[in-house]
Amino acid sequence: MVQLTALTQEVLSAILKTIDEGIHVVNTEGKTIFYNEVAARHDGMNVKEVQGKDLLDVFPSLTENSSTLLRVIKTGKPIYNQTQVYVNIHGARIDTINTTLPIFVDKQIIGAVEIAKDYTRLKQLSESLLDLQKSVNKNNKKKTSKNIKYTLDDLKTVNPIFQSLKDEGRKLAKSDSPILVYGESGTGKELFVQGIHHASHRGEGPFIAQNCAAIPETLLESILFGTAKGSYTGAVERKGLFELADGGTLFLDELHTMPMELQAKLLRVLEDGMVRRVGSSQNISVDVRVIAAMNVHPNTALQSQKLRSDLYYRLNVFTFSLLPIRERKEDILFLTDYFIEFFNKSLNKRIHGAEQKVEAFFLNHPWPGNVRELKHTIEYMMNVCDNDILQLKDLPIIMKQQAAGNEKSENHLSLRRNVEELEKQLIDIALNQSAGNIKQAAKLLEIPRQTLQYKIKKIRE
Repeated sequence: MVQLTALTQEVLSAILKTIDEGIHVVNTEGKTIFYNEVAARHDGMNVKEVQGKDLLDVFPSLTENSSTLLRVIKTGKPIYNQTQVYVNIHGARIDTINTTLPIFVDKQIIGAVEIAKDYTRLKQLSESLLDLQKSVNKNNKKKTSKNIKYTLDDLKTVNPIFQSLKDEGRKLAKSDSPILVYGESGTGKELFVQGIHHASHRGEGPFIAQNCAAIPETLLESILFGTAKGSYTGAVERKGLFELADGGTLFLDELHTMPMELQAKLLRVLEDGMVRRVGSSQNISVDVRVIAAMNVHPNTALQSQKLRSDLYYRLNVFTFSLLPIRERKEDILFLTDYFIEFFNKSLNKRIHGAEQKVEAFFLNHPWPGNVRELKHTIEYMMNVCDNDILQLKDLPIIMKQQAAGNEKSENHLSLRRNVEELEKQLIDIALNQSAGNIKQAAKLLEIPRQTLQYKIKKIRE
């Protein structure tokens, strides 16, 4: 077997100890030759309990087949992003996502290295949320108000295009076809989707929302489709979101962040209404309406290969584009008044509106956070306002700086202000050159002495 020099081992060990990932290295006999502190924390162990020990002695629940390290040594082939669940010698269950690589020297395999990410707590939290969702759906099976917060009436607007969008949403809510909604962050996508669910015949059924970007790729599949007992060590029979949403609506937000392989499985569910739990060979029929949302335009997602074209065409039966608030100016002041009244009640205040300068600033502000940003801005101003009307001084600090910069920019272009400033500077120069003699200064300026005296008096007032 190839041997490392003491210096090489020392340098390698120093490098691996600085890496903020769990690193576990074994030789061809399955004995640990390197194990860093991060891996120890993941595994609920200390380094001394693992270093120099046989892998199967330290993790008794593993076998030669289930251990990714031993499998790589046996096959010589790498394993990428593999879920592994095992129990340590203290009886604690550990969930990791591993990338395991063979170590070759002169074409001879001398061991394997595993880079592990700890998803134990995250997975426990996800499973707890699923259990809680299951419990809530069971207890509130016929109580719509417990399942959703909003209806389409809560989507406030006076913009005719946006109003027609709401009307179309009410009409298409009666269908079971999938829906795709896209719009910038803060435009009210989930509120709109909840409104469609409420207006549909599924309004009595569950409404479940899942942000696809909030769950790691390796867990999202089991969250959506559930798991079968024995699919991996420690796996139990557990329903996924599709089964929990049976008879209702499943809202998948930020669909374009879902891995492409998982998008293919989602497409199959949309086609045949059947789900298969991870590790199971049985199909389960579900009656779920899928509504997906993205904060980027579908064409952009397709061109960047973040969205499968076949999935897009399946979802594109009904498509809604929610306008950003900067493109519906009439809603800016309408919603400003609405939120002022809303916060008057919750904060027990009596603010009567916003001054014209604030309204002008709001109308020209780009609102990258859309309605959500406007609402939070009004909330801040309502909390700090000590008058009966919102003023520029009540704006959040960044907006206040922007407003000041806009005002300064506008003043910079004022012809009257610039002429007055230039005239004052020329008078000062003439007076300095004439040592304060008005008659001589007037000659330099080529104006009557009386005119200069009048201008000096006006400047000093």
